[in-house]
Amino acid sequence: MATILHERRARLVREARATLRLALPLIAGQLSTIGMNVIDALLAGHLDAHTLGAVAIGTSVWSLVIVIAIGVMLALPPSVAQLHGAGRADAIGPLFRQGVWLALGLGLLLLLAMRYGGAALAGMIGLDPPLVPDVIAFVHAIAWGAPALTLFFALRGLGEGLGLTRPTMYFSALGLFLLGPLGYVLMYGKLGLPRMGAHGSGIATALVLWLQMLAFALYVLRSRHYRHLHLLARFERPNRRALADLLHIGLPMGVTMFMEASLFVAVALAIGTLGTDVVASHQIALNVASVAFMVPLGLAMAVTVRVGHAVGRGDAQGVRDAGWVGIALTLATQCVSAGAMLLLPQRIAALYTTDAAVIALAAQLLVLAGLFQFSDGIQVAANGALRGLKDTRLPMVITMFAYWGVGMPVGALLAFPQGLGARGMWIGLIAGLSVAALLLPWRFWKLSRRVPAARGIE
Repeated sequence: MATILHERRARLVREARATLRLALPLIAGQLSTIGMNVIDALLAGHLDAHTLGAVAIGTSVWSLVIVIAIGVMLALPPSVAQLHGAGRADAIGPLFRQGVWLALGLGLLLLLAMRYGGAALAGMIGLDPPLVPDVIAFVHAIAWGAPALTLFFALRGLGEGLGLTRPTMYFSALGLFLLGPLGYVLMYGKLGLPRMGAHGSGIATALVLWLQMLAFALYVLRSRHYRHLHLLARFERPNRRALADLLHIGLPMGVTMFMEASLFVAVALAIGTLGTDVVASHQIALNVASVAFMVPLGLAMAVTVRVGHAVGRGDAQGVRDAGWVGIALTLATQCVSAGAMLLLPQRIAALYTTDAAVIALAAQLLVLAGLFQFSDGIQVAANGALRGLKDTRLPMVITMFAYWGVGMPVGALLAFPQGLGARGMWIGLIAGLSVAALLLPWRFWKLSRRVPAARGIE
């Protein structure tokens, strides 16, 4: 009995170490990505308040549209991971080539949506008229980076599916380092160029996205880690069945991510009616929560790969271990972020502003953010485990119900009829995330018990 327990403990420790090795570069990559938004905001803010407002609104429009494409491209990591786990390297190259076609199609659709729909969306949210031209200029410029971003995610999905996550970290960091000087030159009009403000910010981000993608592509084509896949062995036209299989997995994830992103946008718009101090406090708390969320998100991506590898090699116990160990690791990391928000809310808020009224309200919201760290971590990790099983449709329904069937109605009820304001909206977020944190692990528990030793690779 003691020997069995020792072997079981050793296996779980090995799983935890393997997950962390995959997750740490992914977490660093996610922090680099959100760091690009911070750089945009800092450059715009030091230019003038008008540019900061235009960049902030334009980035919100860009983010809302692009999460759909990001979600769809998340179909690639579990698909590659299952093939890799099954030892079917010969099938990974053809799959990746179809993933590139998918990325090109999505990128072009996103480009067109931003060029022709971004301005309309910006107008729908009731912008201050002087901001409109600069918001449109930013949106039109950054739209040209959409195909590069989707191709970057195709390259990233290939590497992550193989368990190679360091390239994601390297090339995400490359974008972070390039954006500062390039954005400064274009926005402020240096090196003989005209001062372009928000338009320059959009151009800089689009250029950085292309440079990131091209550098990543060159690395993949030259690296020995990918050589055995023969990625350019032949030219293949788009395969309707292969693309349909990827969309079958990816579209529900795109909808899921859109539902979550749109919930936070709707909360921000609702809070926007409550006054300047309330909006500022909400932005502080949301920024802190967004940075903290990068840790469980990176872990969830690693869990997807570990579950996918176990499915591929027909290891039913490995599937369960990968999922539950990932959720346990996420809870451990969330203890840190929750502790900081619950114990030091005023100090954290004071890093953003010296306004006493804003600090006081932001501190209240940070306490609520600290409370939902655990439910947020559980739901994103469980969703990652389910992606590894290529189970995306019911999780989509669960998250839609949790966010819009529970979170938004509860938040709106508490915020306005009950008079709790921003705190009510954040309590609604807690309610929605908590429902997701209960239902998604239940779904994984139920599915993982039925994983056969010889589960097929689709």
